[in-house]
Amino acid sequence: MFEKQVYVERRLKLRKKIKSGLVIILGNTESPMNYKSNTYRFRQDSNFLYFFGLDIPGLVGVIDIEDGKDCLYGNDFDIDDIIWMGPQPTLKELGEKVGILSTHPFKELYSTLSRAIKHGRRIHFLPPYRADNVLLLEQLLGINQSVIKNYSSVELIKAIVSLRSVKEDVEIAEIEKACEVGYQMHVTAMRMAKPGISEQAITGAIEGVAIGQGYMPSFPIILSQNGETLHNHDHSQMLTSGRLLLIDSGAEISSHYASDFTRTIPVDGKFTEKQKEIYNIVLGANNKAIEISKPGIPYMDVHKAAARVIAEGLTRLGLMKGNPDDAVANGAHALFFPHGLGHMMGLDVHDMEDLGENFVGYDDEITRADQFGIAYLRLGRRLQKGFVLTVEPGIYFIPALIQKWKSEKINESFINYAKVEEYIGFGGIRIEDDILITDSGSRILGKRIPVTVEEIEALMKH
Repeated sequence: MFEKQVYVERRLKLRKKIKSGLVIILGNTESPMNYKSNTYRFRQDSNFLYFFGLDIPGLVGVIDIEDGKDCLYGNDFDIDDIIWMGPQPTLKELGEKVGILSTHPFKELYSTLSRAIKHGRRIHFLPPYRADNVLLLEQLLGINQSVIKNYSSVELIKAIVSLRSVKEDVEIAEIEKACEVGYQMHVTAMRMAKPGISEQAITGAIEGVAIGQGYMPSFPIILSQNGETLHNHDHSQMLTSGRLLLIDSGAEISSHYASDFTRTIPVDGKFTEKQKEIYNIVLGANNKAIEISKPGIPYMDVHKAAARVIAEGLTRLGLMKGNPDDAVANGAHALFFPHGLGHMMGLDVHDMEDLGENFVGYDDEITRADQFGIAYLRLGRRLQKGFVLTVEPGIYFIPALIQKWKSEKINESFINYAKVEEYIGFGGIRIEDDILITDSGSRILGKRIPVTVEEIEALMKH
């Protein structure tokens, strides 16, 4: 956690953005795997971490806008807890760590909110994503759990998105640490990959890189020779000569800031000419997107620029035809690049998406498109200094999608289906880096993982 003044100032900034009422930020509780005392690794709610900083279950923070008071609700550990867990700080001591002097037993939260409701005060809360917090809000506010999300505060959501989108220097430093671990994970995978090694062995090894340092993967690792399946969590195959291995993974460090990288490598340690041609198109799209990302440019425009690089490259190879600009305008590139270019990143690997993708990635000026492919773009609004985001273009040969488009004659004026069918079984290539938007451009966070054909082949050779 950071110095207490960081949390004090964050709460002050939030208070200035909310007109009136009480703001409730729910922490998370332990989640059982198969019986009550056998729990998954605890993960605190990111908004609670951002404003209250305490990585401990069973807490709720309340910010009183009119009174200017911050309160922490929870229960002190009793002797039974201490026997199993060792000495624990009191709630008062926890509050002092994050600049909160008003601490109360959890049961008093009910009476606090009951009084506020009785006096007609606005209660601001965020859309809950865990069932236990849905039920808690039902008990606290008397709103049926089936409609509780409809009553979440858009005012609070927008205020938090505006604060968390622009990363503080202390946050950037933490993300850089997560990027260093992500670098280690990917280099480990590159060194292990060769025919006869199992996907699961590499997956376990790179997960161990994070866990061995007291961290964890920032999301379930994607590692597969079937890279055409965008989020492939199956690791059951043995690495086979001639295939490509797509690795999408990152680390979440103890402060819970994340990294997220993707590299695609040849199982044999050397790209074939066919693989190299497609790979360099994707790398060109990645580099172009990073090059033009800067404050003021809509990320939707950056996505389209990357798509044009892909369309131009595939046209040179004969997989696409016609004018690349027209092809992108008609969405023809999405046969090969059917997802968005990137997303926000920070305390969540997909930062703040529990608050709603459209609140995070779009605004009153730029709204989500409905065209296939670009509709999946999670971040479309104008970039600002301090944004941290991913850049992850790709080219994939998805048999079911190719068959569907061909049979329905979708974009047939831009796609050479006879040539495309020669690539079925190729797999997919994605290249992903994490960037920070600076005063006049962007920079890659962390040491860049080997990314050129030559760099990857040299590392795998040794």
